[in-house]
Amino acid sequence: MGGQPLFILDEDAQRTHGKDAQSSNISAGKAVSESVRTTLGPRGMDKMLVSDDGDVVITNDGATILSEMDIEHPAAQMIVEVAQTQEDEVGDGTTTASVLAGELLAKAEDLLDDDVHPTTIVEGYHAAAQLAQASIEENVLDVDLDDDTLVEVAESSMTGKGTGDVEAGRLAEVVVDAVRHAKTDTGVVRDNIEIYTQTGAASSATELVEGVIIDETPVHDNMPTSVEDAEIAVVDAELGVKESNIDASYNVTNVDELNAALDAEQEELQGYAKAIVDSGADVAFVTDDISDLVASTLAKEGIFAAENVDSSTAKDIVETTGAKRVGSVEDLTEEALGHAESVAVEKHGDDEVTFIRGGAAAESVTVFARGSTDHVVDEIERALNDALDVVVAALDKGGVVPGAGATEIAIADEIRSEAASIEGRKQLAVEAFADAVDVLPRTLAENTGLDAIDALVDLRSEHESEGIAGIISEGQTGVVGDPVEYGILDPAAVKREAVDSATEAATMIVRIDDVISSS
Repeated sequence: MGGQPLFILDEDAQRTHGKDAQSSNISAGKAVSESVRTTLGPRGMDKMLVSDDGDVVITNDGATILSEMDIEHPAAQMIVEVAQTQEDEVGDGTTTASVLAGELLAKAEDLLDDDVHPTTIVEGYHAAAQLAQASIEENVLDVDLDDDTLVEVAESSMTGKGTGDVEAGRLAEVVVDAVRHAKTDTGVVRDNIEIYTQTGAASSATELVEGVIIDETPVHDNMPTSVEDAEIAVVDAELGVKESNIDASYNVTNVDELNAALDAEQEELQGYAKAIVDSGADVAFVTDDISDLVASTLAKEGIFAAENVDSSTAKDIVETTGAKRVGSVEDLTEEALGHAESVAVEKHGDDEVTFIRGGAAAESVTVFARGSTDHVVDEIERALNDALDVVVAALDKGGVVPGAGATEIAIADEIRSEAASIEGRKQLAVEAFADAVDVLPRTLAENTGLDAIDALVDLRSEHESEGIAGIISEGQTGVVGDPVEYGILDPAAVKREAVDSATEAATMIVRIDDVISSS
């Protein structure tokens, strides 16, 4: 080579390898996990996130916190992805998954310091994760998922989150009613449940609307603002004078020709209005513009019409009322019309919105969420989304398990009892996994004001003697008790997904021993 240096990477590239790379990645993952740890449980605290533009988000939702944080470290971003995956798959448990991933990394760091090979740690963690999944299945409760049980599931997911002036139980009842309306023979159609938020009232005013709420209002001041027993048309066309697609000019030489042109234009517009009237429609939602003449004519006929309705809203109207979207008013027939018990404009605060209630198709329902400020409304919306998702998960993805850390105590106990049968250093990783799972009940204890070590000892003792034990928040502190008796239940799917996603992220980070970044 003649003594010449050999450059494989760009001279500006940065490389970290070996224990330095492992330590850097693990530290970054742990730091992200710690940032959401204090939000866990009914006594968890909120975080205030302020953007560069001064926008403020106040929440204790793990996925929201991590998505709002400006995280650059690639390993830390993997923990963010854990929370996002958890959110996408089951809608809740994001903090649980993130905290578990961080603790798995912390235990892996100790094992690496003891010269346990990363591959051995990975194998042990995967073996322990399988034991954890088996334990979750064993802890699924043999209960009927009736409304009372589902209310407990929904309330458990919302307890400790910002719900304004109303108890979580009241919102949980609204959530369960919404899910029951969206339930079919093949499962719950989650997309048929919308949340519409509006400031200007206390959160206790939150209600379920059997139908949809839209921002559109009548295009003309003289149109009715309330229609009962409404026949509804949805039109995908512009109700105005059609323009030529070619660049043409017309030579008008006298008044008669001008009047003839104006008469033809007026006749065209009147034809649009007449077609809607003749169809029998009381209400028309148009996805394009409505000319002033058409609007005025429809107003005289007592027809409610809204223009520039976006495609998503039109889809919701169709699914609620059973209407058919037509490409022109000429296609409007009685069979193309939908039906609703009422279409009414209501004023809330300074805003007017339209409620379409009691649609004939009745496939969509809307949770009308209220709150005194934008921050309160945003947090209520997040809480309601989580509650809806956990109720759907309980119904469609394998039932419920005890909450309050009881399932985690059972998982850790099961893994420790099986660890003795695992040979070699992999046993150390399996036992480390069990210790990592303990972080969840330990954190619940800390957040409720208990001594974490004493609480963990009491939990294990209660679990051994009674078979079930969790951290119950009471007043300004917590007690060890049976979470089922207190109505604290979690979907089994949330626990399964948290174990899987946290294990995958932690093992992926542990296996990295070289980080190469370009300038």
